[in-house]
Amino acid sequence: MRRIQMVAETKPRSLVIVQLSGGNDALNTVIPYGDGLYYDWRKEVRIEQDRVLKINNHLGFNPALRSIKNLWDNEKVAVINGVGYPEPNRSHFRSIDIWNTGESVGIGESGWLGRALREIDPNGENPIAGVNFGKGLPRALSCKGVPVASVSDLENYGLFPDIQGERSRDLALSAFSQIYGSAMAHDNVAQFIGQTGIDALKGADILRTAPAQYSSPIEYANNPIAQSMKSIAQVLTADIGTRVFYTQHGSFDTHAAELDTHTKLWTETSDAIGDFMEDMKEHNLEDDVLILVWSEFGRRIKDNSAGTDHGSGGTAFVIGGTVNGGLYGDYPSLKETDQLEGDLHFNNDFRSIYSTIAERWLGVDPSIVSNGYFEQHEFISPLAYN
Repeated sequence: MRRIQMVAETKPRSLVIVQLSGGNDALNTVIPYGDGLYYDWRKEVRIEQDRVLKINNHLGFNPALRSIKNLWDNEKVAVINGVGYPEPNRSHFRSIDIWNTGESVGIGESGWLGRALREIDPNGENPIAGVNFGKGLPRALSCKGVPVASVSDLENYGLFPDIQGERSRDLALSAFSQIYGSAMAHDNVAQFIGQTGIDALKGADILRTAPAQYSSPIEYANNPIAQSMKSIAQVLTADIGTRVFYTQHGSFDTHAAELDTHTKLWTETSDAIGDFMEDMKEHNLEDDVLILVWSEFGRRIKDNSAGTDHGSGGTAFVIGGTVNGGLYGDYPSLKETDQLEGDLHFNNDFRSIYSTIAERWLGVDPSIVSNGYFEQHEFISPLAYN
């Protein structure tokens, strides 16, 4: 039995999203090593029993997830099994959009994190309430009136970073500000462009201060996901007002050479998360950060000899110092009669995860964030407001 306690909200909490782009093989992530059907279906692309990091007599982690297993042993990992949505779509673009917007029937107009940020900061006063580390802007963060920063390199982030000399840069920034400020006086489109420019200016000035304030004994690996997690740690420890962080790693689209690729990607991801959590512990922030790890879909139950094709029924992780660690939801059956056209059947709607995080972690209306009313999990204790 898990002991669920009410947790009082004392200060703003932060949410970190790690997207496993490409469709992570859930069956080879949390492995049903105690079910002989796993080895019947997976003739080649499988993890042998003696290599599995055992959770119980039935399930275990892929050996590449050793750092996450260490967090599991300390009850800081919630594993949500069988995650998906009705009538699953095996297109990367469509399924990612469904996860990003929380809309599985029509086309969503805004992202679930964008809506959460709008609830947190309804007047859009904080230009760095949400920050993406990577290229472009994930749809999950998009929402009208919600400013979001997107950073590819925090160490060199800012407007006109290549201009030499402080006075020259100040003159360029002043001109930039005047251009976008004057745009505000014109039509709606110009006003939007102008506001975006002003927000970028403000956000750049704030974010560029974070690396200089950061000090840590943790040595992150020299790979993209580790460096993104380090950047998140730098901004988070600077305490400059960012509530939602987003990054991604991949590609987990393992149609071929899966065993080597999957091992490499998960080793990088797991170790990066492990280092990040240790960093948070060093800065006494372990209880104030929540990480959600997700992928747009799983892979098919039967391998294709060297890899696996697009499927459904995935696995998500929620990680943090105050997480009620454990397994949530039944692991989908591998029996042929229980499969969905060769895929795992989902039994946990991903929007239940969103709803839980919205209300119990961010303290905002879950129905707005998750696009409806969904049963919540107990991986986070309900907030108790003083």
